[in-house]
Amino acid sequence: MELKGKKVLVFGSGLSGIGAADLLVKVGAEPVIYDEKKEKKTEDILAKVEEPDQVQVVLGELPEEILDEISLVVLSPGVPTDIPAVDRFRERHLTIWGEVELAYQTGKGRILAITGTNGKTTTTALLGKIIGDYYASTFVVGNIGTPYTSMALEQKEDSVTAVEISSFQLETIQDFKPDVSAILNITEDHLNRHHTMEEYIRVKELITKNQDSSGLCVLNYEDEVLRKFGESLTIPVLFFSSARKLERGIFLEGDRIVLQAEERVDVACVRDLKLIGVHNYENVMAAVAMAWGIGVPMESIRKSICEFRAVAHRIEYVDEKNGVVYYNDSKGTNPDAAIRAIKAMDRPTLLIGGGYDKNADYTEWIRSFDGKVRYLVLIGDTKEKINETAKKCGFTNTVLLENMPQALEFCTAHANPGDAVLLSPACASWGEFDNYEQRGDRFKEYVHSLS
Repeated sequence: MELKGKKVLVFGSGLSGIGAADLLVKVGAEPVIYDEKKEKKTEDILAKVEEPDQVQVVLGELPEEILDEISLVVLSPGVPTDIPAVDRFRERHLTIWGEVELAYQTGKGRILAITGTNGKTTTTALLGKIIGDYYASTFVVGNIGTPYTSMALEQKEDSVTAVEISSFQLETIQDFKPDVSAILNITEDHLNRHHTMEEYIRVKELITKNQDSSGLCVLNYEDEVLRKFGESLTIPVLFFSSARKLERGIFLEGDRIVLQAEERVDVACVRDLKLIGVHNYENVMAAVAMAWGIGVPMESIRKSICEFRAVAHRIEYVDEKNGVVYYNDSKGTNPDAAIRAIKAMDRPTLLIGGGYDKNADYTEWIRSFDGKVRYLVLIGDTKEKINETAKKCGFTNTVLLENMPQALEFCTAHANPGDAVLLSPACASWGEFDNYEQRGDRFKEYVHSLS
């Protein structure tokens, strides 16, 4: 679609919306930033855009005359696609894109796209290091924190971009076509948005929607949903597995990662990695497969993965104080992610959990404690719900507190030398915190302040 001279509605005034508006101005379009929250201030929104005199802001009700003028709507990821306002756009047969589609339509180069319930950020960051160590022009964007739209116009024909994509962003793709895609895993999450697991799975699988025989899809063989999906695809597929040897694919064999394609290639020994836990070995395998899929030499891949350190907020080592090791897993915003963190622990653990309720079931999380968890310290809206689940599972060593400072004070007072204190909430952060980054940063600040 030709964007120059067109009036485009950008629905959402957050980071993605601002990025989309800035991009639209640069390509000659006329963006209108719209937010349903009328209590927001126009001047605050305009202060965030690069060219405020080129951007219009509408808050509260969206006037019909604005709708009459626009030909495209760009939805921010936080805007559900099944609300009345979006239905209104569809009734007018308006084209609806998300930030990912807008960036793809205006960007250049090869695209490596990653989705999945857990592990996206670590895998994207690792893939970003691999390609950055080998190619001259690389970008790491998307749900990892840098809006895809903010980098699209800097891309060149020889650029390689690693994109972390959430299910929210996949809902609004149209022509988006990655050269290599990956779905790391699919477990229950965001049912307050997608309503059913079937819909959540369908949206995740959209990442392959426009791929053809020239591309590659990397999938987790140990995820039953993805195994069946991969076997149904007509595009090239490369599986990875942490549990078995594959005739063709990348897998964990003892303590070694092996790639079996036309020939067998020894990738690396996990003892040489700076990441811990089987789930992280899966992330490494996915990133290696994607980089190998676009031609990065294994020697370069091996060097990059052995240098890479864990990303912030994902089973991040914080410090050791008085013989107690503190880990920040604030990005563990659902039960499956939190299970992975528990499995990575190799010592008695005081676990801080709870937060915003995404309609998740915490049973499997509690069952995964496997004798490791000394105390489960609960905060946030879900604390009562999780406490009831813990009781049903036979775990009674729970403590319910009001906020993060209280939780940390309890853990510090009750931890023994040799223990771990792990923040891995299994819930979103909204409520006490603006986002999981802020939650993790507060945790780290407290730990570093301990004598």
